[in-house]
Amino acid sequence: MERGIISQEAREAGFDAVMLATTTSTNDEALERASSQGADRLWVVAREQTSGRGRHGRQWASPPGNLYASLVLSEPCDPPKAPQLGFVAGLALHDAVAGVTGLAAPRLVLKWPNDLLMDGGKLSGLILEGHRLGPDRHFAVIIGMGLNVAHKPADTPYPARCLAEAVGTVDVSDVFRALSASFAYRLRQWDRGLGFALTRESWLARAAGIGGPARVRLPGGELSGTFAGLDSAGRLLLDTPDGRRTIDAGDLYLGLADTAS
Repeated sequence: MERGIISQEAREAGFDAVMLATTTSTNDEALERASSQGADRLWVVAREQTSGRGRHGRQWASPPGNLYASLVLSEPCDPPKAPQLGFVAGLALHDAVAGVTGLAAPRLVLKWPNDLLMDGGKLSGLILEGHRLGPDRHFAVIIGMGLNVAHKPADTPYPARCLAEAVGTVDVSDVFRALSASFAYRLRQWDRGLGFALTRESWLARAAGIGGPARVRLPGGELSGTFAGLDSAGRLLLDTPDGRRTIDAGDLYLGLADTAS
């Protein structure tokens, strides 16, 4: 990948991109640039990561051939609304992959809270990290995204997929160019949270498992029931034998399988 592959739509919306051959973590690189340079609306993209990570500190395998990208957003919203950016990013990933490959539901779907699935396996994940930076302690969010393009990890506790399995060779640059455009569009649509109702509606239209059996793993145990959708704030709604539960965060298991995707 070379500098300049960001889409025209993204550039017009004030985004820029830095391309690296290798880095420990695009999130760490993005944080350093936000802290030392005041970076905003900056994409940091790498061919490979040596210490990539996902949610809860899980390692993210990062060989060359896949997409590893992190985006810095300075003061994107009031901090309590920042988790909504996970839905913005998920939609942007879905838009980008669908646009480049032609894949659509039911093969390509979103899973709460932050995964993109293809043929029932995890194709992409994302991580949101909030920070207070600089002397003014301004709020910044770094969104890290990993997409399995040419390779998928082995020996994972969940099924994994890569685009090459479905559509053959895909140019990572094309995927990132599409992602930069779709994120600019979805961020504008979200409008600092004022447009979350439309974001939520769009996400639900692409969601996996609604109306079906589900389990949610929480710090204190597991809940089982029917995945009933999202509330107005994006929290998961689970209909259990004891009534409807509203869940802020957890690992969602769809269907009756014993492994999370």
